[in-house]
Amino acid sequence: MRYRKIITFATSLAVVSSLLTMSGCSSESNGKTVVRMLQYKPEAVKAFEAIEQRFNETHDDIELKIESPNEAMTVLKTRLIKEDYPDIVGIGGDINYSNFLDAELFMDISDFEGISDIKPSYLQIEKDLEFIPQDGIYALPYVANAAGILYNKEMFRENGWEIPTTWTEFTELCETIQSTTDIYPLYLGYKDTWTTLAPWNALAVGIADADICSQVNAGKTTFAEGYAEVADKVKKLLDYSEPNPYAYSYNDACTAFARGESAMYTIGSYAVPQILSVNPDMEIDSFPFPANDNEEDNVLNSGVDLLFAVMKECKNKDAVYEVLRFLYEDETVQIYLDDQSAIPCKKGDFTLPSMLDGMREYIADDRMSDYHDHHYPSEMSVDAMIQTYLMDTSENSAETFLSRFDKEWTRYNRDLIEKVRKYEEGLK
Repeated sequence: MRYRKIITFATSLAVVSSLLTMSGCSSESNGKTVVRMLQYKPEAVKAFEAIEQRFNETHDDIELKIESPNEAMTVLKTRLIKEDYPDIVGIGGDINYSNFLDAELFMDISDFEGISDIKPSYLQIEKDLEFIPQDGIYALPYVANAAGILYNKEMFRENGWEIPTTWTEFTELCETIQSTTDIYPLYLGYKDTWTTLAPWNALAVGIADADICSQVNAGKTTFAEGYAEVADKVKKLLDYSEPNPYAYSYNDACTAFARGESAMYTIGSYAVPQILSVNPDMEIDSFPFPANDNEEDNVLNSGVDLLFAVMKECKNKDAVYEVLRFLYEDETVQIYLDDQSAIPCKKGDFTLPSMLDGMREYIADDRMSDYHDHHYPSEMSVDAMIQTYLMDTSENSAETFLSRFDKEWTRYNRDLIEKVRKYEEGLK
């Protein structure tokens, strides 16, 4: 199975890293200690170029070199095999991080003083990515993104519509829009299967346990039980969207929303630049998905879009820590936020993009939870499974879908489930 090969590959990296000299870690150049970072977001190259320049202009004894290759995860895995190690990696808080951590490639940085400045929810998100609970801290969350519902602010204002804070208020608003206007309450654009994960994740964080994947691995619950309400509500959205959403792509949905064909769009903040490219004057705001009938139970779907981890065998820890201190200075964080319209994982008074205004209270209160699909193996193709379920009009479609979810999870996580089982037995 392909996922099992990934686990095996990650484990082999641990063996390689323990046996070979870390020839790629920090080196000397012109009397300076060179700290090398490889980061996975090519769209943020300009921000990292500015950060690199600012660091090197203010430090005489350390030179920072940041690489931002396309297909960075593939590049990183190849370089690890070749012993060409960076000192710091900048990657997403997802299953790639989990696999690298499981291979014991990262340094415990619990003694880094900047940890106390990071919001607890994002530190917890990082801990929840561990297959097996680890002692220590192995990653520093840097920035996050958020997903919920984007809405046409001008349209809401002109019609006097209130932002819904409960599931009942949300469905009543959708019905009001349907009965009083000629626009769709929602646009979905499910032709691109990955778009089905946007509302799925945003609903799941408010309804299902944040650690449901770990619970399933430990045999404490099933997805059929934990995801039943999520499955029901994600299908309900079809009642309020464009007909046959599987005929329209992500680009189609962005364009339709930009042109005022719908009042809301169930997508993340990452879609805003695409929408504004169609309608630069559009007033866009957002709010967390009101998944529950008790507002206090709602949670903002926010995941770590970028975290920094230090390679375990790096020889110049002091220089690397100086780079990390610089990265977490407020001015440096703001450079990245301004460029990428991201959410800071660090506590503080930062300037956020206006399209996140409706989420500010949740962000300020640290009321957030990670995308569930960050824990799904890509080989499982959950997005395609959700699309198939949504297209299934049979009476037992939810039962079929959830049963398949459990079956496929076991198939693609067999080795991990066995590892968790042994860990749980060791605790008894």
